[in-house]
Amino acid sequence: MAKLWGGRFTKSTNKLVDDYTASISYDQELAKEDIEGSLAHVQMLGECGIVSEEEAKTIQQGLTSILKKIEKGDAHFSTDMEDIHMNIEKMLIDEIGPVGGKLHTGRSRNDQVATDMHLYMRKKTKVLIDLLEDVQHALLEQAKANVDTILPGYTHLQRAQPISFAHHLLAYFWMFERDKSRLQDSEKRINVLPLGAGALAGTTFPINRRRVAELLDFADVYPNSLDAVSDRDFVVEALADCSLIMVHLSRLSEEMVLWSSQEFQFIELDDAFCTGSSIMPQKKNPDVSELLRGKTGRVFGHLVGLLTVLKGLPLAYNKDMQEDKEGIFDTVKTLEGALKLLAPILETMTVKKDRMRHAVEKDFSNATDIADYLAKKGLPFREAHAVTGKMVLYAIEHKKYLLDLELSEYKQFSPLFEQDIFDALLPENVMRARESEGGTAPHQVAKQLKLAETRLYQNDSF
Repeated sequence: MAKLWGGRFTKSTNKLVDDYTASISYDQELAKEDIEGSLAHVQMLGECGIVSEEEAKTIQQGLTSILKKIEKGDAHFSTDMEDIHMNIEKMLIDEIGPVGGKLHTGRSRNDQVATDMHLYMRKKTKVLIDLLEDVQHALLEQAKANVDTILPGYTHLQRAQPISFAHHLLAYFWMFERDKSRLQDSEKRINVLPLGAGALAGTTFPINRRRVAELLDFADVYPNSLDAVSDRDFVVEALADCSLIMVHLSRLSEEMVLWSSQEFQFIELDDAFCTGSSIMPQKKNPDVSELLRGKTGRVFGHLVGLLTVLKGLPLAYNKDMQEDKEGIFDTVKTLEGALKLLAPILETMTVKKDRMRHAVEKDFSNATDIADYLAKKGLPFREAHAVTGKMVLYAIEHKKYLLDLELSEYKQFSPLFEQDIFDALLPENVMRARESEGGTAPHQVAKQLKLAETRLYQNDSF
């Protein structure tokens, strides 16, 4: 099969070269975007008189027919035609005859593929934002039901202070809110049109780039043709944004794995999102959460991979840039799957409130409140801290917890202790005492919930 660009060549391309350089096996993902961009391009060509109105109409009809075949699965893609652009152009010529060859007037595959990628990223960014909001809804509903649920808060994976479980869940809500914000901000850089830049220097045809931008709903066009065809910053940015989302997904997944273990027993994951063992019949494994955590590495890898591809490239377009696609396609697929799973996992998760409450009775996570108690009575905090540390050591040596000690034992360490120390050390009161803005006190968590709802429902499609 003759190459559409083969006029200058005297030999056919080596079959190994065709197989190695062809991208159609994966860039057919861009078929709809490629046709969308071509429809706008040919409409502009017709309006500018570069092709006749009749030719433009014929080409548009041909492209629409090809799109229907692709959507039905009736289109055949060939490695001989290398990529999605050449495949569709060959299909178009077969469909409507030689006039199909006029579609490529005033453009190059360089600005064409860049346009396809912008269209793809614009569409997928909106999808990811919607999926993040689904996860936020699930977090919000669980948080509403657990404002007064007491969870041991951790630092260094060691018991730290009693907190509201809702407060813990809302920490992830705000992580995902930042993730959404980053994606929304990236839309400004995605929504710039490269089409019309040609191979690298523009074109001699009297095209109207602004008209194509209008037809495709782009906010602006690239002001520099070299930059237009060689820019993949927006793909790198998307990979970086997705990597951060995966970090947050992975951290939450790790906690669900821990919380659902026999050692913690803070939650139970629904059977629909767990698997069993082929040999141990008692097992209920949080495999989905583990795989959400595990797939983070492949997303990181795609980010580093593209950065490495781009770091040494001279202007303008280079074949190396073909490597931008598989990574972002896989990243989007991975992240979409993860977010689609996480929302129902959270929605169906059973919270074992009594188990969480019992856990904070058997630790020293209320020790800070002893130091605060003494400091409020006038003892410098550093001295109060030292006194509390000695009390904790004393309790450990006597196999007791702080609420197990008698008032007389407290007074051995400071005459400032009174009977009210026991109320101050109750887990509920330890949690309620954190009344500073953004703190874990139920009153502050209720404010946070209201703020979270306001943020979520501002641009919510529910």
